[in-house]
Amino acid sequence: MIEGSIQSGLQAVGAGLAMIGALGPGIGIGLLVQGALQGISRNPDAAGQIQANMILGIVFAEAVAIYALVVALIILFVL
Repeated sequence: MIEGSIQSGLQAVGAGLAMIGALGPGIGIGLLVQGALQGISRNPDAAGQIQANMILGIVFAEAVAIYALVVALIILFVL
């Protein structure tokens, strides 16, 4: 019985550590939006093009966080 609770505790710790991978994309998205807002404020005529590129960058950065979430869920429910 003790071994089962240790295993589930270690799974929870592993899943938590896997979610540290979501920290980088969160910071990256914040910096990306900051740069886009500065670019739009300096050149409002290019707002549409800057916004389209910003959204594309956010999608690529968010994909890394989704991979970290998938790894965490695999650790919790499969292993």
